[in-house]
Amino acid sequence: MDMQLDPAGDDLPLMANTSHILVKHYVLDLDVDFESQVIEGTIVLFLEDGDRFKKQNRSVEEACQSESNKGCKLGMPEPCHVPVTNAMTFSSEMEYNDCAICSKGEKDTSDKDGNHDNQEHAAGISSSKRCCDTGNHGSEEFLLVLDCCDLSVLKVEEVDVAAVPGMEKFTRSPELTVVSEELRNQIVRELVTLPANRWREQLDYYARCSQAAGCGELLFDTDTWSLQIRKTGAQTATDFPHAIRIWYKTKPEGRSVTWTSDQSGRPCVYTVGSPVNNRALFPCQEPPVAMSTWQATVRAAASFVVLMSGENSAKPTQLWEGCSSWYYYVTMPMPASTFTIAVGCWTEVKMEPCSSGDSATETPFSPPEADFRHVGVCSHMEYPCRFQNASATTQQIIPHRVFAPVCLTGACQETLLQLIPPCLSAAHSVLGTHPFSRLDVLIVPANFPSLGMASPHIMFLSQSILTGGSHLCGTRLCHEIAHAWFGLALGARDWTEEWLSEGFASHLEDVFWAAAQQLAPHEAREQQELRACLRWRRLQDEMQSSPTEMQVLRPNKDKTGHTSDSGASVIKHGLNPEKIFMQVHYLKGYFLLRFLAERLGDETYFSFLRKFVHAFHGQLILSQDFLQMLLENIPEEKRLELSVENIYQDWLESSGIPKPLQRERSAGAECGLARQVRAEVTKWIRVNRRPRRRKRREREAVFEKLLPDQLVLLLEHLLEQKTLSHRTLQSLQRTYHLQDQDAEVEVDAQAGHSKFPGAEGTSHQEQPTTERPPWPRLSGHRSLFSSRPRGIVPFAKTAVLNSALRVRGSCF
Repeated sequence: MDMQLDPAGDDLPLMANTSHILVKHYVLDLDVDFESQVIEGTIVLFLEDGDRFKKQNRSVEEACQSESNKGCKLGMPEPCHVPVTNAMTFSSEMEYNDCAICSKGEKDTSDKDGNHDNQEHAAGISSSKRCCDTGNHGSEEFLLVLDCCDLSVLKVEEVDVAAVPGMEKFTRSPELTVVSEELRNQIVRELVTLPANRWREQLDYYARCSQAAGCGELLFDTDTWSLQIRKTGAQTATDFPHAIRIWYKTKPEGRSVTWTSDQSGRPCVYTVGSPVNNRALFPCQEPPVAMSTWQATVRAAASFVVLMSGENSAKPTQLWEGCSSWYYYVTMPMPASTFTIAVGCWTEVKMEPCSSGDSATETPFSPPEADFRHVGVCSHMEYPCRFQNASATTQQIIPHRVFAPVCLTGACQETLLQLIPPCLSAAHSVLGTHPFSRLDVLIVPANFPSLGMASPHIMFLSQSILTGGSHLCGTRLCHEIAHAWFGLALGARDWTEEWLSEGFASHLEDVFWAAAQQLAPHEAREQQELRACLRWRRLQDEMQSSPTEMQVLRPNKDKTGHTSDSGASVIKHGLNPEKIFMQVHYLKGYFLLRFLAERLGDETYFSFLRKFVHAFHGQLILSQDFLQMLLENIPEEKRLELSVENIYQDWLESSGIPKPLQRERSAGAECGLARQVRAEVTKWIRVNRRPRRRKRREREAVFEKLLPDQLVLLLEHLLEQKTLSHRTLQSLQRTYHLQDQDAEVEVDAQAGHSKFPGAEGTSHQEQPTTERPPWPRLSGHRSLFSSRPRGIVPFAKTAVLNSALRVRGSCF
């Protein structure tokens, strides 16, 4: 390797040598075993030379610089079924038995890390520090490096794609009549570069190739963070096999998946938004630049439902009694970190029959029709793009399904199902074309450490959003829907710039939710001002309780987006345990976008945002891409000394609270909803100061009804009091029915009882803490492409929250 990494440090390593070779497609063929808590099977990687990919990218960028270029008309993908059967059955009997012996433990020759003992491997590449060349030069053998941890790798082999019937159509050179490495690599090169309108054929051939027999084992080794593979005699990436199969299994303690039970007590497993993303689920290339497609066949007991990031709404296929197979595929290239899977005894929740149907009412925030028409060629790599499909651009509500444990189906019907159509419609009215063709929503188990997580075609939501009315459910749903555009359809090229995902989602959730509620403009403004007030308080707390160096939104500064020669890099503070609880990238990013929107005016700002989405969807971006395009598209008189450099200095590269925000909050007057809260706080302080026995003539205080956000703000103010009497706490409970409020209000109520013990009757349930970012998640996730935690911690004082929050079964 060309960079030295300290695994014990706070920085997360991305080891894949993406500058030399790229995975273009994954084919997964897996079995889920709940008894052993292991997922095992094969993954086939289809590779492309890094140099070839760079040349293609340069030609696309040059072609897209001219706005006069006309867009290509590509067909949208429609559901198709290309089942991938167990790859074992397509290998020789000898290969099948060897693997079976190893995987079943009858004759396990694995090393202490569970890796297959390749006899030549110890002498050849026993350590990543050996002098194996990871690039396209030198005399040593080329080394393919994949991101990998917490996996038992059993065998790696080259796939004989030339043996697949019909593959001769992909051989252009007449002289290549003898099956050779060059012929097999040429077939793969032709396959991965098929035009987008042949996506069905491409998926079919990927499936066939993945089932082909192996044509020779490859040498491999693993260390803490990587899997390294080489072939004897292959000195460059061009010579290295372009289709390889890896036999592996996960470990129960692997950090990419959580094995647990759902709220009905049934076993389940789901992807978590841990900092290691998916490298403990399958060997992959984790850097965001390694954008790929995938298809997967997953087998599980017939009682289980398999949900996954996929463009098709998969249905189970019975293989034999008691076992079903599920097949999903994706044709839009995305980072491997966005891949998500959940297997459990979920129940699909359906709407009760009603006469009104499921169509959403028109929202009042409809931009001109012209904003939805994309003029010019898409700038991303070629794939079947919805932005180029006329019917997709006008589809306000994409098809969606809701899954939950059986005990929560009633709550989902009552709240969640009713909110999805108006929230999807509101998002379309603001940003236009939905980037993804469908959506599955899953209520995940109680130990899910977040309010929500968005991934391609699937969204995880905490059970906490189902209680206490529609407000928390609606805002969280809008936040995750916003990630379809910011975090998934376009994402950060450098995972440290999480604000490009979380800041946008936090800002847009307010806009979407106001549109979904069909609020009048002045009502929407009041609601958004109140939420800004709450976030301002949370940001102040965050600045006081977090390390200074972790308050910076662009920590790599002028080195943002830089990698080593091989493509390897590290994510600053990626493994720091404090980071998953921090909200700096949410809050400072939100206030920056709010500052820009107010400076430009909503009409100008959101018109630009739609233009930006059209220009950059399907791509990776850095902060300057957004800021430069923004400043180029606004009149000079509205810039008011705004510049990319000033925004870097004030907002992105400095710790603490940005000076423009300090000035704005100091000068700004409170909104009407906040003033109403102030009046109620004054009443409660008077009540708290009264002696137990008061004069008969003294009138009882009359308290106003408050919105959920107002109630959170009220409790925040009351928590600042030195003491609250037992009588006051009980009165608060009776007045606002705190036990029936949503999770944000209840957390503040719990905080009050924690700070001022003595009141009775407050029920406690699992509370969310944070959530994974989408393609770092810009997550996990879960962050286009982000995948670490995303979510907003309820707005209570940090010190009090730490004592009040008790997450049942939390994995943090």
